[in-house]
Amino acid sequence: MQYGFQSILQPDEPWSVSEVTARIKDVLESDDALADVRVAGEISNLSRPASGHLYFTLKDEASQLRCVMWRSYAARLARLPQNGDAVIARGRIGVYERDGAYQLYVEALVGRGIGDLNAEFERLKLRLQAEGLFDAARKRRLPPFPRVLGVVTSPSGAALQDILNVLRRRYPLVEVLLSPTLVQGEEAPEQIVRAIQRLNALDVCDVILVARGGGSLEELWAFNDERVVRAVAASRAPVVSGVGHEIDYTLTDFAADVRAPTPSAAAEIITPDINELRLQIDGLSVTMSDLMKAHLADARVQLNALQRALRLLNPANQLARRRERLSDLRARLASAQAHLLSLARLRFDGLRTRLESVGPAATLARGYAIVRRADGQVVRSVSDVTTGDVLKVMVADGEFGARVDGEPAGHQAGRRTAA
Repeated sequence: MQYGFQSILQPDEPWSVSEVTARIKDVLESDDALADVRVAGEISNLSRPASGHLYFTLKDEASQLRCVMWRSYAARLARLPQNGDAVIARGRIGVYERDGAYQLYVEALVGRGIGDLNAEFERLKLRLQAEGLFDAARKRRLPPFPRVLGVVTSPSGAALQDILNVLRRRYPLVEVLLSPTLVQGEEAPEQIVRAIQRLNALDVCDVILVARGGGSLEELWAFNDERVVRAVAASRAPVVSGVGHEIDYTLTDFAADVRAPTPSAAAEIITPDINELRLQIDGLSVTMSDLMKAHLADARVQLNALQRALRLLNPANQLARRRERLSDLRARLASAQAHLLSLARLRFDGLRTRLESVGPAATLARGYAIVRRADGQVVRSVSDVTTGDVLKVMVADGEFGARVDGEPAGHQAGRRTAA
């Protein structure tokens, strides 16, 4: 087939479509300015297939730009974009070779005006940080077993139900005191401040939980308001911030004593798990029982030792031992007395025998006599008597009388005659 444009043909081989597309791809993707670009526009033709990727078009008054956001990046979004949203997309320009179309591979997506809000966020954060409102030294520890929990949130929001569900499951003993407030919009900051102040005025809360669900930066902006941040920092009761989702950070998080990634996580941080407490109590009960048994066993050993010592020191036992000792001493004394008496008796018998052997009776038994005058005086010499004196003569078997006949031999010779 001839088209009549022979002059455009060159002797060299023509490029294929793929080669041209590849060349364009190399040119575009080697441009550093297009490797990291921010593009503002309005979302249209948004689709999200089962793969989880986002496909949409960014448009302004004059042009359109095809965009794709892979699932891994889309999962980081606080909320999915909608058709008509004014956004700023950040990513790289690339070429989809199959369609021969260039497109923006989006890695981050924020609403228009977010840049200004981020700048305000950082400016206020630096100023409040310089005042010391975020210092770690100001952070207070949460009570381990709170009795009353004050909750500052919307009464109609899902966050409150999430909090109550966690509390019913984990620690139904805690009393919840709701201080209702708006959590979004121009009136929200003032209401949040009043809600915190109401709870502090009651002076019954062990902990205050400031909470709301996730949202965009604009939706969470009330918790970046300086009035709210100062009210949280000035709270008499410790404050836990459970605002947004894991990736959301507000200035309230920095001023609070504890930051939780979600309202549900905040409820878990504030309260102990009653099932774990039961296990701990059971374990402590077993430990206490073992300790008491060991203590009682030790006390029983000590008591037995004291009882033995008491028995040894018992006055009745001491009296019995001393009575036994006294009885033994009495027996020994009696035996010693008997022995001494026996020895004395033997000595007496011996002395008596000796005395008897030399006494008058023994002498008389040997034929001697004892002569006494009438006046009872023993005659020891012939000079003790005269002729005619009456005498008494004692012999071994009796006594008889006698008279001196004649002169005693000591004066003159003569003989005595016994009458």
